[in-house]
Amino acid sequence: MSQNRIIIFDTTLRDGEQVPGCKLNMDQKIKVALQLELLGVDVIEAGFPISSPGDFAAVEAICKAVKMPTVCGLSRAVEQDIKVAAEALKYAKNPRIHTGIGTSESHIVHKLRTTPEKVIERGVAAVKLAKSFVEDVEFYAEDAGRTDNEFLAKVIEAVIAAGATVVNIPDTTGYCLPGQYGAKIKYLVENVPNIHKAIISTHCHNDLGLATANSIYGVIHGARQIECTLNGVGERAGNTSLEEVVMVLKQHPELNLETGINTRLLNSMSRLVSESMAMPVQPNKAIVGANAFAHSSGIHQDGVIKRRDTYEIIDPLEVGVDESRIVLTARSGRAALAYRCKNIGYNLTKDELDIVYKKFLEVADRKKEVIDADLHLIMEEVQIAVNV
Repeated sequence: MSQNRIIIFDTTLRDGEQVPGCKLNMDQKIKVALQLELLGVDVIEAGFPISSPGDFAAVEAICKAVKMPTVCGLSRAVEQDIKVAAEALKYAKNPRIHTGIGTSESHIVHKLRTTPEKVIERGVAAVKLAKSFVEDVEFYAEDAGRTDNEFLAKVIEAVIAAGATVVNIPDTTGYCLPGQYGAKIKYLVENVPNIHKAIISTHCHNDLGLATANSIYGVIHGARQIECTLNGVGERAGNTSLEEVVMVLKQHPELNLETGINTRLLNSMSRLVSESMAMPVQPNKAIVGANAFAHSSGIHQDGVIKRRDTYEIIDPLEVGVDESRIVLTARSGRAALAYRCKNIGYNLTKDELDIVYKKFLEVADRKKEVIDADLHLIMEEVQIAVNV
Protein backbone atom coordinates (compact mmCIF):
# COMPACT_ATOMS: atom_id res chain seq x y z
CA MET A 1 0.00 0.00 0.00
CA SER A 2 1.22 3.50 -0.87
CA GLN A 3 2.72 5.58 1.95
CA ASN A 4 0.21 8.26 0.96
CA ARG A 5 -2.80 5.97 1.38
CA ILE A 6 -4.82 6.56 4.55
CA ILE A 7 -6.55 3.46 5.95
CA ILE A 8 -10.14 4.15 6.98
CA PHE A 9 -11.10 2.20 10.10
CA ASP A 10 -14.85 2.47 10.69
CA THR A 11 -16.10 1.92 14.23
CA THR A 12 -19.76 2.88 13.69
CA LEU A 13 -20.81 -0.63 14.76
CA ARG A 14 -18.71 -0.56 17.94
CA ASP A 15 -17.96 2.93 19.28
CA GLY A 16 -20.89 4.42 17.35
CA GLU A 17 -23.35 1.94 18.79
CA GLN A 18 -22.34 2.94 22.33
CA VAL A 19 -24.57 6.02 21.99
CA PRO A 20 -27.57 5.62 24.35
CA GLY A 21 -30.62 4.48 22.39
CA CYS A 22 -28.70 3.60 19.21
CA LYS A 23 -28.60 -0.18 19.62
CA LEU A 24 -28.87 -2.03 16.30
CA ASN A 25 -30.33 -5.48 15.77
CA MET A 26 -28.47 -8.22 13.90
CA ASP A 27 -30.05 -7.54 10.50
CA GLN A 28 -29.29 -3.83 10.78
CA LYS A 29 -25.67 -4.49 11.70
CA ILE A 30 -25.14 -6.80 8.75
CA LYS A 31 -26.81 -4.32 6.39
CA VAL A 32 -24.58 -1.48 7.64
CA ALA A 33 -21.47 -3.69 7.39
CA LEU A 34 -22.24 -4.65 3.79
CA GLN A 35 -22.76 -1.01 2.88
CA LEU A 36 -19.51 -0.07 4.60
CA GLU A 37 -17.82 -2.65 2.37
CA LEU A 38 -19.38 -1.00 -0.71
CA LEU A 39 -18.31 2.41 0.60
CA GLY A 40 -14.73 1.18 0.57
CA VAL A 41 -13.72 1.20 4.23
CA ASP A 42 -10.58 -0.79 4.93
CA VAL A 43 -11.39 -1.99 8.46
CA ILE A 44 -14.77 -2.59 10.11
CA GLU A 45 -14.70 -2.71 13.90
CA ALA A 46 -17.70 -4.99 14.26
CA GLY A 47 -18.09 -5.00 18.03
CA PHE A 48 -16.80 -5.90 21.49
CA PRO A 49 -17.36 -9.68 21.51
CA ILE A 50 -17.08 -10.35 25.24
CA SER A 51 -19.52 -7.56 26.14
CA SER A 52 -22.64 -9.64 25.35
CA PRO A 53 -23.78 -12.77 23.47
CA GLY A 54 -25.47 -10.48 20.95
CA ASP A 55 -22.27 -8.59 20.24
CA PHE A 56 -20.37 -11.87 19.85
CA ALA A 57 -22.97 -13.19 17.39
CA ALA A 58 -22.95 -9.93 15.43
CA VAL A 59 -19.16 -9.95 15.03
CA GLU A 60 -19.30 -13.58 13.91
CA ALA A 61 -22.11 -12.84 11.41
CA ILE A 62 -20.30 -9.81 9.97
CA CYS A 63 -17.16 -11.93 9.50
CA LYS A 64 -19.22 -14.29 7.36
CA ALA A 65 -20.98 -11.50 5.45
CA VAL A 66 -18.12 -9.27 4.26
CA LYS A 67 -15.23 -10.30 2.05
CA MET A 68 -12.83 -7.42 1.45
CA PRO A 69 -12.47 -5.37 4.65
CA THR A 70 -10.50 -6.43 7.70
CA VAL A 71 -12.97 -7.26 10.48
CA CYS A 72 -11.87 -6.15 13.92
CA GLY A 73 -13.04 -7.18 17.39
CA LEU A 74 -12.31 -5.07 20.47
CA SER A 75 -10.93 -6.43 23.73
CA ARG A 76 -9.36 -5.18 26.91
CA ALA A 77 -5.90 -6.38 27.88
CA VAL A 78 -7.58 -9.32 29.58
CA GLU A 79 -6.96 -12.96 28.66
CA GLN A 80 -10.61 -13.99 28.40
CA ASP A 81 -11.50 -10.89 26.35
CA ILE A 82 -8.85 -11.77 23.80
CA LYS A 83 -9.81 -15.43 23.59
CA VAL A 84 -13.49 -14.57 23.06
CA ALA A 85 -12.57 -11.99 20.39
CA ALA A 86 -10.47 -14.59 18.58
CA GLU A 87 -13.37 -17.04 18.65
CA ALA A 88 -15.81 -14.43 17.28
CA LEU A 89 -13.39 -13.60 14.45
CA LYS A 90 -12.75 -17.20 13.37
CA TYR A 91 -14.76 -16.82 10.11
CA ALA A 92 -13.13 -13.53 9.06
CA LYS A 93 -11.13 -13.49 5.83
CA ASN A 94 -8.95 -10.76 7.37
CA PRO A 95 -9.28 -10.81 11.18
CA ARG A 96 -7.83 -8.25 13.60
CA ILE A 97 -7.87 -8.23 17.39
CA HIS A 98 -7.89 -4.73 18.88
CA THR A 99 -6.60 -4.85 22.45
CA GLY A 100 -5.16 -2.32 24.84
CA ILE A 101 -4.98 -0.57 28.18
CA GLY A 102 -5.01 2.92 29.67
CA THR A 103 -1.66 4.72 29.68
CA SER A 104 -2.35 8.16 31.18
CA GLU A 105 -1.54 8.94 34.80
CA SER A 106 -5.27 9.31 35.44
CA HIS A 107 -6.00 5.82 34.13
CA ILE A 108 -2.99 4.17 35.75
CA VAL A 109 -3.54 5.68 39.21
CA HIS A 110 -7.30 6.03 39.50
CA LYS A 111 -8.83 3.49 37.11
CA LEU A 112 -6.33 0.63 36.98
CA ARG A 113 -4.71 1.32 40.39
CA THR A 114 -1.42 -0.05 39.20
CA THR A 115 2.03 1.16 38.10
CA PRO A 116 3.45 2.27 34.75
CA GLU A 117 5.66 -0.83 34.68
CA LYS A 118 2.66 -3.12 35.15
CA VAL A 119 0.79 -1.34 32.37
CA ILE A 120 3.61 -2.09 29.95
CA GLU A 121 3.70 -5.72 31.12
CA ARG A 122 -0.04 -6.13 30.62
CA GLY A 123 0.06 -4.47 27.22
CA VAL A 124 2.88 -6.70 26.01
CA ALA A 125 1.19 -9.85 27.36
CA ALA A 126 -2.10 -8.90 25.66
CA VAL A 127 -0.43 -8.35 22.29
CA LYS A 128 1.48 -11.63 22.53
CA LEU A 129 -1.68 -13.56 23.37
CA ALA A 130 -3.65 -11.90 20.55
CA LYS A 131 -0.77 -12.63 18.19
CA SER A 132 -1.11 -16.33 18.96
CA PHE A 133 -4.59 -16.22 17.37
CA VAL A 134 -4.26 -13.69 14.52
CA GLU A 135 -1.41 -12.07 12.63
CA ASP A 136 -2.98 -8.59 12.63
CA VAL A 137 -3.01 -7.13 16.14
CA GLU A 138 -3.85 -3.53 16.98
CA PHE A 139 -2.91 -2.06 20.35
CA TYR A 140 -4.70 0.96 21.81
CA ALA A 141 -3.09 3.18 24.44
CA GLU A 142 -6.27 4.47 26.04
CA ASP A 143 -6.19 8.18 26.93
CA ALA A 144 -2.97 8.62 24.95
CA GLY A 145 -4.02 12.23 24.43
CA ARG A 146 -3.28 12.93 28.10
CA THR A 147 -0.35 10.51 28.39
CA ASP A 148 3.20 11.76 28.88
CA ASN A 149 4.93 11.41 25.52
CA GLU A 150 8.08 9.79 26.89
CA PHE A 151 6.12 7.06 28.68
CA LEU A 152 3.80 6.61 25.69
CA ALA A 153 6.84 6.02 23.47
CA LYS A 154 8.07 3.28 25.85
CA VAL A 155 4.67 1.57 25.73
CA ILE A 156 4.47 1.75 21.94
CA GLU A 157 8.01 0.44 21.48
CA ALA A 158 7.27 -2.51 23.79
CA VAL A 159 4.01 -3.56 22.12
CA ILE A 160 5.48 -3.31 18.63
CA ALA A 161 8.34 -5.54 19.78
CA ALA A 162 5.67 -7.96 21.06
CA GLY A 163 4.04 -8.11 17.62
CA ALA A 164 1.56 -5.22 17.29
CA THR A 165 0.98 -4.33 13.63
CA VAL A 166 -1.06 -1.20 14.37
CA VAL A 167 -0.67 1.20 17.30
CA ASN A 168 -3.70 3.31 18.14
CA ILE A 169 -3.12 6.69 19.81
CA PRO A 170 -6.57 7.67 21.09
CA ASP A 171 -7.52 11.14 22.24
CA THR A 172 -10.08 9.36 24.38
CA THR A 173 -11.46 12.45 26.10
CA GLY A 174 -11.20 14.83 23.13
CA TYR A 175 -8.78 16.96 25.15
CA CYS A 176 -5.98 17.68 22.69
CA LEU A 177 -5.59 20.72 20.48
CA PRO A 178 -4.70 19.85 16.88
CA GLY A 179 -1.14 21.09 17.30
CA GLN A 180 -0.69 19.03 20.46
CA TYR A 181 -2.07 15.87 18.90
CA GLY A 182 0.00 16.29 15.74
CA ALA A 183 3.11 16.87 17.87
CA LYS A 184 2.38 13.68 19.82
CA ILE A 185 2.27 11.62 16.62
CA LYS A 186 5.44 13.33 15.40
CA TYR A 187 7.17 12.54 18.72
CA LEU A 188 6.36 8.84 18.33
CA VAL A 189 7.59 8.79 14.73
CA GLU A 190 10.88 10.33 15.83
CA ASN A 191 11.41 8.58 19.18
CA VAL A 192 10.14 5.00 18.86
CA PRO A 193 13.00 3.02 17.23
CA ASN A 194 10.77 0.29 15.78
CA ILE A 195 7.85 2.53 14.76
CA HIS A 196 8.43 1.64 11.09
CA LYS A 197 7.20 -1.88 11.87
CA ALA A 198 3.66 -0.71 12.67
CA ILE A 199 0.96 1.63 11.36
CA ILE A 200 0.08 4.55 13.60
CA SER A 201 -3.67 5.08 14.01
CA THR A 202 -5.69 8.08 15.19
CA HIS A 203 -8.83 7.67 17.28
CA CYS A 204 -10.19 11.07 18.28
CA HIS A 205 -13.26 12.06 20.24
CA ASN A 206 -15.20 15.27 19.71
CA ASP A 207 -15.70 16.65 23.23
CA LEU A 208 -14.24 20.02 22.19
CA GLY A 209 -15.33 19.78 18.54
CA LEU A 210 -11.76 19.01 17.41
CA ALA A 211 -11.94 15.34 16.41
CA THR A 212 -11.69 15.95 12.66
CA ALA A 213 -8.92 18.54 13.01
CA ASN A 214 -6.95 16.28 15.36
CA SER A 215 -7.24 13.32 12.99
CA ILE A 216 -6.04 15.41 10.06
CA TYR A 217 -3.09 16.74 12.06
CA GLY A 218 -2.35 13.14 13.03
CA VAL A 219 -2.03 11.93 9.44
CA ILE A 220 -0.10 15.04 8.43
CA HIS A 221 2.49 14.06 11.06
CA GLY A 222 2.76 10.38 10.18
CA ALA A 223 -0.34 8.41 11.18
CA ARG A 224 -1.69 6.27 8.33
CA GLN A 225 -4.99 5.05 9.78
CA ILE A 226 -7.97 7.11 10.91
CA GLU A 227 -10.60 5.58 13.19
CA CYS A 228 -13.96 7.22 12.61
CA THR A 229 -17.73 6.77 12.38
CA LEU A 230 -20.49 7.78 9.97
CA ASN A 231 -22.14 11.04 11.04
CA GLY A 232 -19.56 11.25 13.85
CA VAL A 233 -21.71 9.08 16.14
CA GLY A 234 -20.04 7.80 19.30
CA GLU A 235 -19.55 8.19 23.03
CA ARG A 236 -20.55 11.54 24.54
CA ALA A 237 -20.03 14.20 21.83
CA GLY A 238 -19.08 11.55 19.29
CA ASN A 239 -16.09 10.38 17.27
CA THR A 240 -14.21 11.66 14.26
CA SER A 241 -16.67 11.91 11.37
CA LEU A 242 -15.75 9.61 8.47
CA GLU A 243 -17.30 11.84 5.82
CA GLU A 244 -15.44 14.89 7.12
CA VAL A 245 -11.91 13.46 7.17
CA VAL A 246 -12.39 11.78 3.79
CA MET A 247 -13.55 14.99 2.14
CA VAL A 248 -10.88 17.13 3.86
CA LEU A 249 -8.22 14.88 2.32
CA LYS A 250 -9.98 14.90 -1.06
CA GLN A 251 -10.38 18.69 -1.13
CA HIS A 252 -6.76 19.29 -0.14
CA PRO A 253 -4.63 17.50 -2.76
CA GLU A 254 -1.60 19.43 -1.53
CA LEU A 255 -1.53 17.06 1.47
CA ASN A 256 -0.85 14.23 -0.98
CA LEU A 257 -2.98 11.85 1.10
CA GLU A 258 -5.84 9.73 -0.21
CA THR A 259 -8.40 7.13 0.86
CA GLY A 260 -10.19 4.32 -0.94
CA ILE A 261 -13.66 5.67 -0.11
CA ASN A 262 -16.32 5.97 -2.83
CA THR A 263 -17.45 9.44 -1.79
CA ARG A 264 -20.58 9.33 -3.96
CA LEU A 265 -22.05 6.89 -1.44
CA LEU A 266 -21.50 9.15 1.59
CA ASN A 267 -24.95 10.74 1.58
CA SER A 268 -26.87 7.46 1.27
CA MET A 269 -24.59 5.82 3.86
CA SER A 270 -25.23 8.70 6.26
CA ARG A 271 -28.99 8.30 5.85
CA LEU A 272 -28.79 4.54 6.43
CA VAL A 273 -26.91 4.98 9.71
CA SER A 274 -29.17 7.83 10.82
CA GLU A 275 -32.35 5.84 10.12
CA SER A 276 -31.01 2.58 11.56
CA MET A 277 -29.89 4.24 14.80
CA ALA A 278 -32.86 6.66 14.97
CA MET A 279 -30.17 9.34 15.36
CA PRO A 280 -31.06 12.48 13.33
CA VAL A 281 -28.27 14.31 11.55
CA GLN A 282 -28.19 18.00 12.46
CA PRO A 283 -29.15 20.09 9.40
CA ASN A 284 -25.89 22.09 9.50
CA LYS A 285 -23.69 18.98 9.74
CA ALA A 286 -20.74 19.21 7.36
CA ILE A 287 -20.96 17.13 4.15
CA VAL A 288 -24.16 15.17 4.94
CA GLY A 289 -26.45 17.67 6.73
CA ALA A 290 -29.66 18.72 4.96
CA ASN A 291 -28.33 22.28 4.70
CA ALA A 292 -24.79 21.41 3.61
CA PHE A 293 -25.62 22.44 0.03
CA ALA A 294 -28.57 24.77 0.71
CA HIS A 295 -28.49 28.53 0.14
CA SER A 296 -31.03 31.07 1.44
CA SER A 297 -29.11 34.35 1.49
CA GLY A 298 -29.71 36.43 -1.63
CA ILE A 299 -26.00 37.27 -2.01
CA HIS A 300 -25.03 33.58 -1.79
CA GLN A 301 -27.85 32.48 -4.08
CA ASP A 302 -26.86 34.94 -6.79
CA GLY A 303 -23.25 33.73 -6.63
CA VAL A 304 -24.13 30.03 -6.71
CA ILE A 305 -26.55 30.48 -9.62
CA LYS A 306 -23.86 32.23 -11.64
CA ARG A 307 -21.11 29.78 -10.69
CA ARG A 308 -21.53 27.00 -8.13
CA ASP A 309 -18.02 27.12 -6.66
CA THR A 310 -18.48 30.77 -5.69
CA TYR A 311 -19.85 29.47 -2.40
CA GLU A 312 -19.43 25.68 -2.61
CA ILE A 313 -16.01 24.03 -2.37
CA ILE A 314 -17.53 20.57 -2.92
CA ASP A 315 -19.60 19.52 -5.92
CA PRO A 316 -22.73 17.97 -4.32
CA LEU A 317 -22.52 15.06 -6.79
CA GLU A 318 -19.16 14.05 -5.26
CA VAL A 319 -20.92 13.08 -2.03
CA GLY A 320 -24.10 11.70 -3.54
CA VAL A 321 -26.32 14.80 -3.39
CA ASP A 322 -28.21 15.50 -6.64
CA GLU A 323 -27.85 19.27 -6.62
CA SER A 324 -27.52 22.41 -4.55
CA ARG A 325 -30.76 23.74 -3.05
CA ILE A 326 -31.90 27.31 -3.53
CA VAL A 327 -34.15 27.89 -0.51
CA LEU A 328 -36.52 30.83 -0.83
CA THR A 329 -36.86 32.98 2.30
CA ALA A 330 -37.33 36.66 3.06
CA ARG A 331 -33.56 37.02 2.59
CA SER A 332 -33.67 35.73 -0.99
CA GLY A 333 -33.17 38.10 -3.91
CA ARG A 334 -34.65 38.45 -7.38
CA ALA A 335 -32.05 36.14 -8.96
CA ALA A 336 -33.06 33.22 -6.75
CA LEU A 337 -36.76 33.87 -7.26
CA ALA A 338 -36.36 34.02 -11.05
CA TYR A 339 -34.27 30.82 -10.95
CA ARG A 340 -36.87 28.87 -8.95
CA CYS A 341 -39.74 30.23 -11.04
CA LYS A 342 -37.98 29.12 -14.23
CA ASN A 343 -37.50 25.62 -12.75
CA ILE A 344 -41.27 25.26 -12.34
CA GLY A 345 -42.18 26.71 -15.74
CA TYR A 346 -42.31 30.51 -15.48
CA ASN A 347 -39.87 32.50 -17.64
CA LEU A 348 -40.45 35.96 -16.19
CA THR A 349 -39.66 39.26 -17.88
CA LYS A 350 -38.02 41.95 -15.78
CA ASP A 351 -41.34 43.74 -15.26
CA GLU A 352 -43.11 40.50 -14.33
CA LEU A 353 -40.32 39.64 -11.91
CA ASP A 354 -40.71 43.00 -10.16
CA ILE A 355 -44.43 42.36 -9.64
CA VAL A 356 -43.93 38.75 -8.50
CA TYR A 357 -41.09 39.73 -6.17
CA LYS A 358 -43.32 42.15 -4.22
CA LYS A 359 -45.92 39.42 -3.70
CA PHE A 360 -43.20 36.93 -2.87
CA LEU A 361 -41.85 39.12 -0.06
CA GLU A 362 -45.32 39.40 1.45
CA VAL A 363 -45.53 35.59 1.61
CA ALA A 364 -41.90 35.21 2.73
CA ASP A 365 -42.46 37.54 5.69
CA ARG A 366 -45.22 35.19 6.91
CA LYS A 367 -43.42 31.88 6.30
CA LYS A 368 -39.99 30.43 7.12
CA GLU A 369 -39.64 29.06 3.61
CA VAL A 370 -41.52 29.70 0.36
CA ILE A 371 -42.12 26.45 -1.52
CA ASP A 372 -43.12 25.74 -5.13
CA ALA A 373 -46.81 25.48 -4.24
CA ASP A 374 -46.65 29.03 -2.84
CA LEU A 375 -45.06 30.26 -6.08
CA HIS A 376 -47.88 28.76 -8.15
CA LEU A 377 -50.44 30.57 -5.96
CA ILE A 378 -48.53 33.85 -6.38
CA MET A 379 -48.50 33.37 -10.17
CA GLU A 380 -52.27 32.80 -10.18
CA GLU A 381 -52.78 35.93 -8.11
CA VAL A 382 -50.76 38.13 -10.47
CA GLN A 383 -52.14 36.26 -13.50
CA ILE A 384 -48.92 34.87 -14.99
CA ALA A 385 -49.28 31.58 -16.84
CA VAL A 386 -46.80 28.73 -17.13
CA ASN A 387 -44.67 29.09 -20.26
CA VAL A 388 -45.30 26.09 -22.46
